[in-house]
Amino acid sequence: MTTPAVLPLEGGCDCRRVRYRMTETPLFVHCCHCRWCQRESGAAFAVNAMIEADRVESTADEPEIVDTPSASGAGQKIARCPQCRIAVWSNYSGAGPLVRFVRVGTLDAPDRLPPDVHIFTSTRLPWVRLPEGVPAFAEYYDWKQLWPAASQQRRSRLAPLIDAYRATLGSSPA
Repeated sequence: MTTPAVLPLEGGCDCRRVRYRMTETPLFVHCCHCRWCQRESGAAFAVNAMIEADRVESTADEPEIVDTPSASGAGQKIARCPQCRIAVWSNYSGAGPLVRFVRVGTLDAPDRLPPDVHIFTSTRLPWVRLPEGVPAFAEYYDWKQLWPAASQQRRSRLAPLIDAYRATLGSSPA
């Protein structure tokens, strides 16, 4: 797993109205080649650093949360700058507000977080070359097999909170 040389990692939008600080290394870094990520990013793939929301601090204005459809049908919430509209992170329905998928390209030093895995390569654009030595999967993967032990421990501490979050979804009106 990637371990940045210097923490914290800072980032934000183009106009600098929204700024954030990651106070710990991410759980795992995904390079997603699904069609949804291609469309949302306007690029060949999206690179997202998964990290606990409480380890991402706002250091300027808060982003605007925009509900957006997703391939699962459950949707996602994308945090965007209210001024320049850059997406800085997403929260997917699985863990809701507890885990942020920080857009690596919004970091001041995005080169510090290369992908730990390439996912949904079944829809990878044919001219994108995957690097040797980085796991790649046609669809998704089993995190228990790939994540480092420290990330798995952090995720296990989140599990009861994620379960409680999901339980609230089941009780809310449709």
